[in-house]
Amino acid sequence: MPHTHTHTQDTLVGLFVAAGIASLFFLGLQVSNLSSFSHSNTFEITARFSNSGGLKVKSAVSAAGVKIGSVKAITFDQKTYESIVKMDIDDQYKTLPDDSSASVYTAGLLGEQYVSLDGGGSSDYLKNGSKIEITNSAIILEKALGQFLFKSAEEKKAPAEEKKGKK
Repeated sequence: MPHTHTHTQDTLVGLFVAAGIASLFFLGLQVSNLSSFSHSNTFEITARFSNSGGLKVKSAVSAAGVKIGSVKAITFDQKTYESIVKMDIDDQYKTLPDDSSASVYTAGLLGEQYVSLDGGGSSDYLKNGSKIEITNSAIILEKALGQFLFKSAEEKKAPAEEKKGKK
């Protein structure tokens, strides 16, 4: 005897599939940092870097490995040839010293870049509109590798020239 489907079973399967697709979409947003479901109050700070690397809008801003905000905007200063990075920091972290330093790091070897804030010793705190004066730019892997290769080529050339001079 063939099994018959009821309209209710078809509807339940459809709802289950739709819920699965919606949850995958939500998970994808969370992983890619595109969601803005946290509507908490923030304050804006600015830092200048000689090179912000592959930093993007919505990249994480962290302190001691904890995400405390996100990058709001990245612009180029045509007078100083620096990148200006504006960051939104969650209001609950208003106790960061105003002499904190900002560095651009890469999460893992090939991961996304993020801004890390390291607290200073000041008794004054960062507030809306604060500018971070002490910054460390992104380490560009290609540039570092090029310098390493150039340096090792120079070292190989130098001993060969010393031997020629002794003969």
